[in-house]
Amino acid sequence: SCTSHLVDLGGLGMGPEGSDIHDEGLFVPPCKLVEAGEVNSLLLDIIKAKSREPIANEGDIYALIACCEAGAKQLVGMMDEFGLDQLDQLAQHIIETSRAGTRDAISQVPDGAYSSALTLDGYETEIELHAKLTVAGGEITLDYEGTSGCSNKGINVPLNYATAYSVFAMRCIIGPDIPNNAGSLEPFKVVAPKGCILNAESPAPVAMRHTIGQLTPDLVYGCLHQALPGQVPAEGASCMYDLPLRSAAEVARNGGQVFAVELAHNGGTGARPGKDGLSATAFPSGVWGSQVEITESVAPVLIKKRELRPDSGGPGRYRGGLGQHIELCSSNGQAFQVFLSVERVNNPAGGRDGGGIGLPGRSRLDDGPGLPGQGEVTVRAGQARVFETPGGGGFGPPAERDPIALSRDVEQGLVSPESAATQYAPSFREASE
Repeated sequence: SCTSHLVDLGGLGMGPEGSDIHDEGLFVPPCKLVEAGEVNSLLLDIIKAKSREPIANEGDIYALIACCEAGAKQLVGMMDEFGLDQLDQLAQHIIETSRAGTRDAISQVPDGAYSSALTLDGYETEIELHAKLTVAGGEITLDYEGTSGCSNKGINVPLNYATAYSVFAMRCIIGPDIPNNAGSLEPFKVVAPKGCILNAESPAPVAMRHTIGQLTPDLVYGCLHQALPGQVPAEGASCMYDLPLRSAAEVARNGGQVFAVELAHNGGTGARPGKDGLSATAFPSGVWGSQVEITESVAPVLIKKRELRPDSGGPGRYRGGLGQHIELCSSNGQAFQVFLSVERVNNPAGGRDGGGIGLPGRSRLDDGPGLPGQGEVTVRAGQARVFETPGGGGFGPPAERDPIALSRDVEQGLVSPESAATQYAPSFREASE
């Protein structure tokens, strides 16, 4: 299956502004895309007719078909190589071994109940995420009781999405060398009250579910930190700075270039127990970020600047990863719209074990005042939209930072001399000497 990876489809298109799921995409009843080697041309025509980027979407669909074909050929090739005519016995062995290994890994976590909470910027109002993680009998149950209700905008999260990222976070700490399958995932249970923002039900809008859903690992780590001190990273930027861009409505009416493109940029990850955080790197999504050259080749958008954001990583024995400074404008004088729904603008990433917070994200037009993290903005000719993605939190007391590492940070422009002097003393004095 594939979600979110067609560039533009249906209704309002990709973004948080939909009031229900019918604003956000195209519902297709179960039917065959390909039958006996022939593509269902009528279905493909319907999908293309519902898009501002029909050619790109058609290419995406053929790419997905090719992925399925490549996977099937490799699977059959493996079965031929080892003389297998069915996979049941092998699959059962893998599942049982993975289940036993995972239960053994869970047994290394002290039994008990651990709770944490996060306050997020939200859309209409701030959002509270609450979690209680219970470890008992070789199993872990994560309960989101107490979490805020759904939003009117498309930042709501279906429970399967919240479960996927929550369990992923746990699996990064507990038995990370064991492959994901039905056996290794079985001991993890995630529950949430119906109608809360982590258990949205149809027809709640969910297009930008990652805005909230990809912050669940930080919530989970707030619990695991209590059970496994010294083994869990600090909070990070977490959710991607997802920037859907579209030509302004008047452009199409005046015969201008119509386009839709979705950019993904990242902030810094939280510092790790033994290493600095990663700069401009997505966690937990793994999306590395949109390429400047590709963006400029497919849309009338000019990326004027993209660089690391000094001092954005939270100070600590290990420094949080840095965010980015990004400036973009129109390349052909046409206005375009940006649909923004991001977090960590009012509630930055927290540190761990005495580490400092990362800098929050910011958005503005030219040198104007900061804009909210959510909403629609039109960028006119001659204007530039400026985005600054958040930094990750630090780990451990800043005074304990290695002076050589601090000197290197200052030399490379990652930490300013002023910040080094105020946030890292006495480590800064040793670095100066």
